[in-house]
Amino acid sequence: MGIKNRLVGMSFLQFFVWGAWLITIANYWFGTRQWDGTQFGLVFATMGFASIFMPTLTGIIADRWINAEKLYGIMHILYAAVLFYLPQVGDPATFIYVMFAAMCFYMPTISLSNSVSYAALKSNGYDVIKDFPPIRVWGTIGFIAAMWITNLTGSKASEYQFYIAGIAAVLLGLYAFTLPKCPPQNLTKENSSLSETLGLGAFKLFANYKMALFFVFSMFLGGALQLTNAYGDVFLDEFKHFPKYENSFVVEYSTIIMSISQISETLFILAIPFFLRRFGIKQVMLISMFAWVLRFGLFAYGDPTTGLWMIILSCIVYGMAFDFFNISGSLFVETNTSNKIRSSAQGLFMMMTNGFGAVFGSVVSGWMIEKYFTRSFNNSGELATFLETEPANQSMESFVTGQGVQVAADGSFNNAIMLRDWPSIWLAFAAYALVIAIAFAVMFKHKHDPKEVANIAH
Repeated sequence: MGIKNRLVGMSFLQFFVWGAWLITIANYWFGTRQWDGTQFGLVFATMGFASIFMPTLTGIIADRWINAEKLYGIMHILYAAVLFYLPQVGDPATFIYVMFAAMCFYMPTISLSNSVSYAALKSNGYDVIKDFPPIRVWGTIGFIAAMWITNLTGSKASEYQFYIAGIAAVLLGLYAFTLPKCPPQNLTKENSSLSETLGLGAFKLFANYKMALFFVFSMFLGGALQLTNAYGDVFLDEFKHFPKYENSFVVEYSTIIMSISQISETLFILAIPFFLRRFGIKQVMLISMFAWVLRFGLFAYGDPTTGLWMIILSCIVYGMAFDFFNISGSLFVETNTSNKIRSSAQGLFMMMTNGFGAVFGSVVSGWMIEKYFTRSFNNSGELATFLETEPANQSMESFVTGQGVQVAADGSFNNAIMLRDWPSIWLAFAAYALVIAIAFAVMFKHKHDPKEVANIAH
């Protein structure tokens, strides 16, 4: 099997083991477990906290002491072990701690997989700009395959989503030991400083204004990514509360609808080489930021019937929003760092996007949604008006009783019913992305140089 085909297999499984539960875990949390929504943001924050230190730490280890592909395999096997245990957890607080352990093992494998791919391609004389995107696209296909399997097997609200991911993670962990060798490059020399000995050279990148600014904006864009991962599927699923939408295809197959986002990724990943050579790295990343504005804005006005085209278009736009920053950003780091700190620099990029960015996005959005965008209904009249139906409508009454709420003769509820105001939520997210895009356009000074793109390839 050729080098590129072997990397394709790694990329496919790398994101399969994440996609099996990432988009559907909200249904497990809110539906099956019926846990408090205020704590749900912490589930996605665990990815952020783990990404603050684990990718950088494993990157340093891979740069100095252990082959990257071996460390990669070990991390996936440990990740699988935690996933198998996760469904046994019976309370939300413990669930969050166990999820944090899983993320400590998984999140660094994303940057490690980039390092292994870049090293293998370069050592075999391939053009990274041309040959990496078609390999990386198989990761998105793996993510889509996992989402479809989870949805079509009826597992999107059950513990089986974690078992699906765990089995695949074991296979990937074992497969990793057969990958091309990626030995440490940054070996310790005599009279080395403490910083060099510990492999902290990548942090010197913050001394460069342009690199520091790039990492700051990476953090803010990382926050936007977590918003759509955390709430996209549950947003579509909650249309079931509206009688006119409750039997729609969107509600029943919300995860498959969301997978259009990943299908779109496959197309835009393949377009990255053209856009990078034509427009340059800054313009490509700026296009990504405005795509996030469209992603959230279209969700705000979409619905499962007359507004279905907006939901679908939002999912298509997601491919550009995600790929154009994350993939081009990874390549930007590659061309602005030396081979000696390759893995730790990629880990640093991961720390800012899926680390600080994810924590910021998850915690702030969770608090904001609960405080400002969750509506309370105290009687059937208020709820009926919101759901656009009559108080006596059987669908609404079924919804009320399904929530465990008793209805008095005057139509009042013994406990308030809480529903999220999704249009306002998505508009707030769109405004956030717009501010980031404008600030990036003004502050990040970087002229397009075709030679820079050529340097990435070699």
